[in-house]
Amino acid sequence: MSDLACAWAPVDDVLYRTYHDTEWGVPERDSRALWEKLQLDGFQAGLSWITILRKREEMRREFDRFDPKKLARWDRKRVERALKNPGIIRSPAKIASVINNARVYLDMLEHDEDFAEYLWDFVDGKPLVSKLESYKKAPAKTLLSEKISKDLKRRGFKFCGPTIVYAVMQAVGMVNDHETRCPRFRAVQRA
Repeated sequence: MSDLACAWAPVDDVLYRTYHDTEWGVPERDSRALWEKLQLDGFQAGLSWITILRKREEMRREFDRFDPKKLARWDRKRVERALKNPGIIRSPAKIASVINNARVYLDMLEHDEDFAEYLWDFVDGKPLVSKLESYKKAPAKTLLSEKISKDLKRRGFKFCGPTIVYAVMQAVGMVNDHETRCPRFRAVQRA
């Protein structure tokens, strides 16, 4: 990727740059993957995204590959085991929210609600395009992320405030916030 890529993805940080160049902003339509992203961004609350990226693979292992069916069955003993793993974010509140959110996700499935359709309906199935000259001009939240957050909370989801929701929207391609000079801006538009 050229040096014209979004400035938040430093050239000398291979993990961050690879995430930018291959994942961030690419429209994701898989319900389970979208749900996982919401959980990871919930873990990010109060931390930097690079912290989550560095721990993501261990978190996937510890959290049963973010399989909602498995997570919904976690009990106190299983939570205590997870809290001993230094490779994850060891927040009891955040872990409890993942278990809760797994149950809400499964409840949506039981009522024939597809999580991907649910999220993408907020943008009529098409990514919004910000046309940012600098990532520093990207909002932390929007009226739409506030609306989605409110609806997620109404359904029972936790750790899904409007800032978290907007970060998810950016990451899963619901909004294209690549800087316009970044080669990924056009690549994501074509996706």
